[in-house]
Amino acid sequence: MIATIQQFDIDLFLKIHRGLSSGFLDWLMPLLRNPFFWSPLYLFIIIFCFREYKKKGWLLIGMLLLTFGIGDMFSSKIIKPFVMRVRPCNDYTLRDLIIHRVPCGSGYSFPSIHATNHFAIAVFLILVFYKRWKPILPLGILWAFMISFAQVYVGVHYPVDTMAGAILGTTIGCFTYLIYKKTEVFI
Repeated sequence: MIATIQQFDIDLFLKIHRGLSSGFLDWLMPLLRNPFFWSPLYLFIIIFCFREYKKKGWLLIGMLLLTFGIGDMFSSKIIKPFVMRVRPCNDYTLRDLIIHRVPCGSGYSFPSIHATNHFAIAVFLILVFYKRWKPILPLGILWAFMISFAQVYVGVHYPVDTMAGAILGTTIGCFTYLIYKKTEVFI
């Protein structure tokens, strides 16, 4: 059963990593996974929260930082060292099939920290702002998905790594939203 899932994961990885290869995606996908590319969005969120929500804006930013911190801690410090899955770009059995689009890194693969953190942040923001602005649902999910997909395309994660990160991140985003709802009544 595990071997079947692993083979499916490798096959799907190769279909994305090699099968979708194009000059445009080779240019775009490394950008999408770069945190500096998203800096204007992060800055907009911070300014928006402070401008529109004043004191509650501090709470929102604090909760976003907590959401990010929990996602990062669980995925990188707890799960990755326990699972110890080798990244596809470091897997010697895939050596001749990998297209090196970004530096591989030496860390483990499962789960994707990018997927965990971005799904956690997206879900938290969706839950906070959905009643006020409905388009945040598809935009937030698309944003987190694109970053996760880019991880597979550039060759640093398997699809299951990003799916697990998305599930973990969604759970964390829901959890921190519950904390936010309990805390916001005091502001």
